Amino acid sequence: MSTPPSPTADGPVRVPAGTTAQQALKDAGVPLKGADGAVVVRDPATGELRDLAWTPETDVEVEPVPAASPEGRAVIRHSTAHVLAQAVQALFPGTRLGIGPPVENGFYYDFDPERPFTPEDLTALEKKMTEIVRAGQHFARREVSDADARAELAAEPYKLELIGLKGGEAPSEDDGASVEVGGAQLTMYDNLDPRTGERVWTDLCRGPHLPRTNAIPAFSLTRSAAAYWRGSEKNPQLQRVYGTAWESKEAHKAHLEQLAEAERRDHRRLGVELDLFSFPDEIGSGLAVFHPKGGVVKREMEDYVRARHLEEGFDYVGTPHISKRGLFETSGHLPYYEDTMFPAMELENSEYFLKAMNCPMHNLIFRSRGRSYRELPLRFFEFGSVYRYEKSGVVHGLTRVRGLTQDDSHSYVTPEQAPGEIRHLLAFVLGLLRDFGLDDYHLELSTRDESPKFIGSDEEWAVATRVLEEAARETGLELVPDPGGAAYYGPKISVQARDAIGRTWQMSTIQYDFNQPARFGLEYSAADGTRQQPVMIHSAKFGSIERFFGVLTEHYAGAFPAWLAPVQVVGIPITDEQVPYLADVALQLRARGIRVEIDDSDDRMQKKIRTASKQKVPFVLIAGATDAEAGAVSFRFRDGSQHNGVPVDQAVTAIAQWVGSRANVDPTADALVAG
Repeated sequence: MSTPPSPTADGPVRVPAGTTAQQALKDAGVPLKGADGAVVVRDPATGELRDLAWTPETDVEVEPVPAASPEGRAVIRHSTAHVLAQAVQALFPGTRLGIGPPVENGFYYDFDPERPFTPEDLTALEKKMTEIVRAGQHFARREVSDADARAELAAEPYKLELIGLKGGEAPSEDDGASVEVGGAQLTMYDNLDPRTGERVWTDLCRGPHLPRTNAIPAFSLTRSAAAYWRGSEKNPQLQRVYGTAWESKEAHKAHLEQLAEAERRDHRRLGVELDLFSFPDEIGSGLAVFHPKGGVVKREMEDYVRARHLEEGFDYVGTPHISKRGLFETSGHLPYYEDTMFPAMELENSEYFLKAMNCPMHNLIFRSRGRSYRELPLRFFEFGSVYRYEKSGVVHGLTRVRGLTQDDSHSYVTPEQAPGEIRHLLAFVLGLLRDFGLDDYHLELSTRDESPKFIGSDEEWAVATRVLEEAARETGLELVPDPGGAAYYGPKISVQARDAIGRTWQMSTIQYDFNQPARFGLEYSAADGTRQQPVMIHSAKFGSIERFFGVLTEHYAGAFPAWLAPVQVVGIPITDEQVPYLADVALQLRARGIRVEIDDSDDRMQKKIRTASKQKVPFVLIAGATDAEAGAVSFRFRDGSQHNGVPVDQAVTAIAQWVGSRANVDPTADALVAG
């Protein structure tokens, strides 16, 4: 006799043999609708997710997976991707299918159509998808043999390739193939007509899926783009359609609003509007030039982080942009990074590469003379420009470039000093982020997996991972595991910071390296006279100046804090007669280190004010004849508030004090002027 299902929705639910998971959850009082409703179940013993239609052969306990959980959302998005593929083949017969995995905040599906999709096509596809969703088609899983799958999918060459991957080359997580093919047993998912039970569409897929299409609460298509099959430029170029799907209409609406706000904050657009930087075609994709105003922000960032490194005990060093091949062979980088390094140059019978990392050269500085334990920790820092040949499809403004400058540092320590140095670096990077107004973050610990790319002994990895984890936990911040995300030479901690609209960006990194010191033969003389190998700790505080610049631009929507703003004050004369008066005010401001401009153009005053507002200038000082006679200005703030008749001395002092405070929020007019 089977054990009855659990009478409560709390904790695991027992599914009796021969009963569907859905029925067991229903009997246990677990909700099956809404954001809290279960969309699939998890086997706690294996971690495997199962459809609600799953019927176990023996009694088993399962955990409900709610729609609003990360795994629940992934199931919703994966099911929506299949509805998209069904709609594409209904409206564009003959289109061949690629893959359709869930991704962060959405999904995509790759297609090989007769012609590229247009915006009008996406509108038509959304309409067709809505019809399929409302029809309430059943997602039905069935196991198939390789031979039967090949027969069914004879007209789908990309699916046939995935079947071939099952027994040979491992599918890549990056290209989503493992979503379609997983394990030794192939499975198909059929969409069944709810009235007749007839199959209306089918796809090769591992699953799991929602029970029915009408369990998809809310979705929309966002865009289409070209994408190489399985991410390789050697493969055919397909059409990738992106979309988003959520557990409720409210969550979907909130996400679309965030996307609209992200579009308004897009640093690529703001870079043009605010005259900060550009990417000239004559130079090449992913290679930025900073204009004078962008140069101000970049210089402020560099001045800050240079001073902070010196305060934290780092020595400033400098290294060249190119090096011989042998250096990167010694460091061990070349086998892993050569594909993303710019092609080698033949010079004087040697191959030279543009460097993609700074650490090998810092090792040579350490090795340039004998080192004593008394010198450790020994800390090197530089603004190191490196070059990485990112694929054109992933280059994205300043946040994914081909030429970048890292505020790169390397600490050489004894093994006993390593935990303290990592705590020191963590405090440094978290303080830096707070100083720039990023104070919402968590940590991620990237470790090795079973991949053969990782070098070093299990014991070395265990020690390094433990040291990083203990230091990370001492901060009290959330620590998220990232198995397999480590560098080949050691584990790392990364700081994941949330911006003003809730998006997460990887910022600073701290990496524990026990491999490069051995490869370079780095040694120091220990207290007992023996020669010992140091531990090397990599750290980039900004990550890269370019990426950090891009993130800050979007975080502040281009309205940089007064201390960072390219132009901090604009003087606006009501008539030309007040230009000399404001020029004298500007001299007083410049004497206090303030960046100020006078708008003496022929534009009317209101247009000048609008121009300053569009340029997001923190402070505007307006002067007419009465102001000039009284030695005063009208003091206007970025939020549009204004104080009239403010004495010049008071205005200059208030601005200088606020900029000097390095505050990351705008002052209120009353507080600043009264102060």
